[in-house]
Parts: sequence; structure tokens; C-alpha cells
Amino acid sequence: MPIKIPDQLPALNILGNENIFVMSEHRAVNQDIRPMEVAILNLMPNKIETEVQILRMLSNTPLQINIELVRIHKNPSKNTPTSHLESFYRLFDDVKDKQYDGLIITGAPLGLINYEDVSYWDKICEAFDWAQQNVVSTMYLCWAAHAALYYHYGIDRELRDEKLSGVYNHEVLLPLEKLTRGFDDEFKVPHSRYAQVTEQDYQSVDGLNIVAQSDEAGVYLVASEDKRHVFVTGHPEYDAHTLAQEYQRDVTMGLEPKVPVNYFKGDDPNNDPRSSWRSHGSLLFNNWINYYVYQITPYQLDAEHIQTSITGE
Repeated sequence: MPIKIPDQLPALNILGNENIFVMSEHRAVNQDIRPMEVAILNLMPNKIETEVQILRMLSNTPLQINIELVRIHKNPSKNTPTSHLESFYRLFDDVKDKQYDGLIITGAPLGLINYEDVSYWDKICEAFDWAQQNVVSTMYLCWAAHAALYYHYGIDRELRDEKLSGVYNHEVLLPLEKLTRGFDDEFKVPHSRYAQVTEQDYQSVDGLNIVAQSDEAGVYLVASEDKRHVFVTGHPEYDAHTLAQEYQRDVTMGLEPKVPVNYFKGDDPNNDPRSSWRSHGSLLFNNWINYYVYQITPYQLDAEHIQTSITGE
């Protein structure tokens, strides 16, 4: 089954041209099923690029998914047309009375800023609290993963001396964990971040399990035992050229970045990069939707039934 997205959203044609099965809103209204309701709280400046990447990852699930695009505030955007935001996004304040089967919170270019100094930190904290009562399972990507760990468990990140940028080998630590069902023993994931949380800090929290990690990039995938939280410190949703675009942006800004490792052929940025992680990225999102959302979510989606399904009472 496909994901259902608005008729005029740019991602509809982009994904359709990639031979990815998506369903327009017009077509989906004629189907009499209970689709999964998934919200994407998009914190990235270039929202169109990010929404396409995440929708691509969700496209291989056998379930029909209704997508709601959400932004944290109504401040003007330098990277996304106002017409796009007004047509396809809802403000967080406007969806706080709703419930969702799943929630994805994206990363944000805030890796060097203290959490409390983020202009919308209070609103992010409100969203974290709201999700506890109104969402069955939440997936946090990159910056959002570290921010949620800090808010929920008091785990603070450490800033690296240099930005971690490249494609790294990872290994599955819990072979029976459903999030990585179907994964190879080793798999690749892109990373692009300044911060890290140590393995020891994760292990200090009861109820958190490290599912996959990298010798070079550190802990990558962590899940709570109750399936409410999934923390992803890398970028399995990235397109083949996203790291290259970030590298060229940093070069233009005079930051003298290092070339992303294991990414360009021969580590030469004059060569085109190739994607080596998309299959595992799609499988991760598919497993999350199936085992962490669909298998435990109630048929009647409201706050009372969500809490009953989670507690089993």
C-alpha cells in the first residue's frame, strides 16, 4: 500500500517519477480502510528536500499512511516558499488536539547551539510532552535525537573537535530486535553532525537499548523497550548528493571542511557520490511503521485508547 500525500505536493511527482508507489489524496478517499496517521515535524530549513527524503523512506511500507506535515512556528523561511508552507504545512499549535499513530521529528542545523538558546526550545519541549500523550511511537532524527535524549533522560551531548561527516559501516548489536529485522550484519549510514552521546551515557538509562553502532561514528540506533521512542543519530533518509551539497556549502562559507569519508569515489570531491545506504534506510522506516506503530496502535485513535494500548491496562 502507498503513502497518501496531498495532490499538489511536489513530492508526489518526484517520487512517482522514481517509480515509487504513492497515492494522491483524491484517490485515497475512495478506499475504506483505517490508514496509519503519521505526522512529520519538519525542523529543517529546506523543507521540500527533507519531506521528499522522508516520504521516499516511508514509501515501501505495505500499509497506507496519511501524512501530515507540521512546522514548529510561523516565522518566515529563507529556504522554503511561503506558498508551500501555507499550502501543505500545519502549525504545531493547530494539531495539538490531534492524535497520531506515529511522529517523525527531523534534524535541525543547531548542532553548535545550546539547547536552551534555541529560539523555539520551549516549543520543542512542548512537542516532546505532547507526543507522550498523543502519539504511539516517535522517531527522532539526528539533532532531534540528541535533543529528546536531553529532555527526556537528562543525557547531554558532547561536541566533537571536528564535524563527523561521511558514510560509515555499522553493525547490528541486537539481532532479534525488530527494528533491524532483515538488516545485514554490517550496513552503511551517512552521518553529518558535530555532537555525540557516549555509549556509557545510553547504557546508564534503564529501558533504552543500543540497537546498532559504528566503531567510527559511535552509537547510531537506540530504542526504548516500550517502543515509544526511536533515536536515530545518522541520516538514513539522505539522498545520494546531500552530503556533497553540505560539503560544498561549507566550502563556500570558508569553513574549510574535511571531505566526507567513504563517500566520493577515491575520496575525491570532484567525483560523483553514490548512495550505498538507501535499502537499509527504507527497511528501518518500514520496520518502525510495522512493529513500533501498526502492531501496537489502537484502531480507535484518540488519547484514551493510545494510553490504553501503551500501558496494556
